[in-house]
Amino acid sequence: MFLMELNVTYIILDSYVDLEKYRALYFVIFFSAFVVIICSNSTIVWLIWIHKNLHEPMYFFIAALLLNSILLSSALYPKILLDILSEKQVVTYSTCLFQWYIFYAIAGAEFWLLMFMALDRYLAICKPLQYPTIMTKYRVNVLLTVAWTVQGFQFIITVSAASQRKVCHFISRGIICNSTTHKLYCFPSALLNSWGSFTLVNSVFVPVIFNCFTYINIFIITNRRGLEVRKKAMSTCLPHLVVLFIFFFLGTFDVLLARFEGEFPKLGRFIMSLYLYHPLFNPFIYGLKMKKISTHLQRIFCAVKHVE
Repeated sequence: MFLMELNVTYIILDSYVDLEKYRALYFVIFFSAFVVIICSNSTIVWLIWIHKNLHEPMYFFIAALLLNSILLSSALYPKILLDILSEKQVVTYSTCLFQWYIFYAIAGAEFWLLMFMALDRYLAICKPLQYPTIMTKYRVNVLLTVAWTVQGFQFIITVSAASQRKVCHFISRGIICNSTTHKLYCFPSALLNSWGSFTLVNSVFVPVIFNCFTYINIFIITNRRGLEVRKKAMSTCLPHLVVLFIFFFLGTFDVLLARFEGEFPKLGRFIMSLYLYHPLFNPFIYGLKMKKISTHLQRIFCAVKHVE
């Protein structure tokens, strides 16, 4: 059963959580996660902005990555919190498409940002003499612009094409509209599926292959230069690799979710919800593992303790 009102189509979100029984608990969990995401990511972005010793390409890319997390969470969490408090979890089809767009445009941008971060690390470690002249502020701004605009353009085409299709199913499995949205349509579209495959390769597999190739070369070159160089390279590359691994795992799971026929297990859909908690990981990974950032964070904590 679906809702139609003033020619507006509503999609029922078939959440895998028992809201009737644990409504307050889920609201506290999601609200707490939202607050921590916004505060932690914003803090590190602010630190990078105000401290001149962090005005380096690597930290600008980290700030962009964390800004991505803020944008994603700000677009999705308020609606999720509203759904938890509501008796019926419904969303207009236009809002569903907006969630779909934000979710994948930002996810695609994150993969590309990680790719450019790998390029930055390769140039800094393997070509240190040429690095200052290659990775200028202008080029960093160009790379950041490319990461966001290319992915935004790709997925606006996807969503625009999807918005013209006829909807025959009105129940979306999950707490947001994600890759399973294509199952709402009456008939599959070969053209849309082809474009989806292209965006998948361009947004995920190209950056992942580039990252693997780049970091393998970094480890080969640093291994020849001795233990100290290898340790320094690992200290800056390891956080990027951890974030890439986590994000690629969740991205792979999302693709499987879209291709899975029939009812997807509740455990699987729960794992998929970790996508929403992914923005929690980045500030802690970079805040703890990047020495300059952790130093500034320690100063803030010490100042707070001193005030108390």
